[in-house]
Amino acid sequence: MKYKITRRDFLNGVVIGTGTTLLAPIELFAQVPPGASSIYYPPTRTGMRGNHPGSFEVSHALAWSGVKPSEHRKLDEHYDLVVVGAGVSGLAAARFYQKRMGADAKILLLDNHDDFGGHAKRNEFHHDGQTLLGIGGSVNLDGPGNYSKISQGLLDDLGIDLEAMVANMEEFEFLDSGADSMLALPGPDGHVKVRAKWIQLMLGIGDYETAVRALPLPASEQNKLIELIGGDRDYLKDLSLSGKSKYIESTSYAEFLTERVGLSKETIPIFYPFAKLMAGPAASRVSVLEAFYLGSPGIRGMGWLGELAAQLLEGLMAGNQTLYFPDGNASVARLLVHKLIPAVAPDTRGFDDISTSHFDYGALDIAQHPVRLRLNSTVVGVRETRDDTVTVDYVRDGNAVGVTGDRCVLACYNGAIPYICPQLPESQKEALRYGVKVPLVMTNVLIENGHAFSKLGVGQVSCPDDPYVVVTVPPPTTTGGHQPPRGPDDPMVIYMLGVPSVEPTGKETSRELLTIARHKVYATTFDTYEQEIRDQLQGLLGEHGFKHETDIKAITVNRWPHGYSYEYLQLDDPQWEEGQAPHEIGRAQFGRISIANSDSEGRAYLDAAIDAGWRAVAEQTA
Repeated sequence: MKYKITRRDFLNGVVIGTGTTLLAPIELFAQVPPGASSIYYPPTRTGMRGNHPGSFEVSHALAWSGVKPSEHRKLDEHYDLVVVGAGVSGLAAARFYQKRMGADAKILLLDNHDDFGGHAKRNEFHHDGQTLLGIGGSVNLDGPGNYSKISQGLLDDLGIDLEAMVANMEEFEFLDSGADSMLALPGPDGHVKVRAKWIQLMLGIGDYETAVRALPLPASEQNKLIELIGGDRDYLKDLSLSGKSKYIESTSYAEFLTERVGLSKETIPIFYPFAKLMAGPAASRVSVLEAFYLGSPGIRGMGWLGELAAQLLEGLMAGNQTLYFPDGNASVARLLVHKLIPAVAPDTRGFDDISTSHFDYGALDIAQHPVRLRLNSTVVGVRETRDDTVTVDYVRDGNAVGVTGDRCVLACYNGAIPYICPQLPESQKEALRYGVKVPLVMTNVLIENGHAFSKLGVGQVSCPDDPYVVVTVPPPTTTGGHQPPRGPDDPMVIYMLGVPSVEPTGKETSRELLTIARHKVYATTFDTYEQEIRDQLQGLLGEHGFKHETDIKAITVNRWPHGYSYEYLQLDDPQWEEGQAPHEIGRAQFGRISIANSDSEGRAYLDAAIDAGWRAVAEQTA
């Protein structure tokens, strides 16, 4: 293969500081929490996480080379339901099945990772007697008021109190940002950092001219930016109303900025941080209309149509509620596991203390429990047999074994299903392969204290020209009993969101760009990530006394080569008729096998994963 994971990856975070370098060593494994009943506790593992070494090699051998064990030893285990994938969708499917079929229903969940939750991963640090949490993947509940009755019902079942989550959100007292953020651009003497309410300013709200004038850009570029944000010019005045509508749906925002606004290619990355977090390296393929939806400037310069659209967008932003657990949606996964297997945390009440609860991973897979969750188990074969059962073969610790079930839900990455379920029709396999997930890197860095970061005065920094396009802090919330840092003397976690860079030639589709970036993520070693982290933080915080050699105590890199579910983009994906989109064709029930995961909904959101789990169970229990 052209792309290989180097041996360095398999060291899983052995620090740069070993050997002859002068860097201070970081923790490979944070200490196990007090009172832990099992040494095995993945949330505290540092180094390379997400799709960590050991989680993908068996799957890649199957998908890339067609290699899998020729025989599997059949375990004496039969289940009512076998779920492949213990992310939120798989866990939700198990819970829905349990609720419908009864508490005694025998369910087995299999997952290729060493922890449950899928992308809803928990990063946990223990330092100086304090517990600090980070988000390892799935971030938030986005607009839960708009969830389906099914998703809202599951939140209720888990005891999630949305009003309490709103009340529990705090401001870091030592940041006092006033909702400001910071834009950091390279300058002649390091980063030039401009603090402002950038989200509002990009919509033309507030003193955007002063903020733009502070950026390290030529005056001519500043003038064009100010004109664009202010909406004083209609860049499409030569087009009719219908022509404008067609243009903004069929032209990339990058092309609009260069050809219509006249900005240089070097200036355009300013608008990319949030587009990159949504579309990854395919941000260059975002249409003008999609860019406006993401809050990029220019909508006001479309005449009366733009003014109306801007008002609608402002109303949408004002009414969209975003709620956070301190470890992201990992708490949702933990609540689901606790419902399914209460023995993992018998003293846990639920929502009120889920963030501070310690889980006994040794209780996940016990024969006496009706629900079992088996980690480090990569499924390589799922097939219906003549005796009206489903056989599920998997590899665990190098051993090829198999179990059977009355039914099976595939809640894994949908692009892998054609390889593990060869019985499917070829048209369905082709549809399942269509979506290319958005690769992302989500990193948490434990630092000695918050003094340097507090001097920035903001909780979020956009860095469009750096490896990590957003540097921020985990949610300051007390939900689940968590206690966030209270002052600059406390240790803190810095949360960094990165997107693999791909230089487009203009000929690639979004799916091709995502594929290139996916391989780049797999080929990037931990030492490269660590050096990028140290360099970027030193550049941002160095003037405030930060010294990465001594201040960084631990680094957890959550790499997701198969990250967010693919969402169709206007420039590269047709407008399929209802029921004919690839995700709809791909998720079709196949006898006793149904397909879940947010991939099957074509939306990278928590409620999509939940709804998919319900649909799969409803198919199998109809």
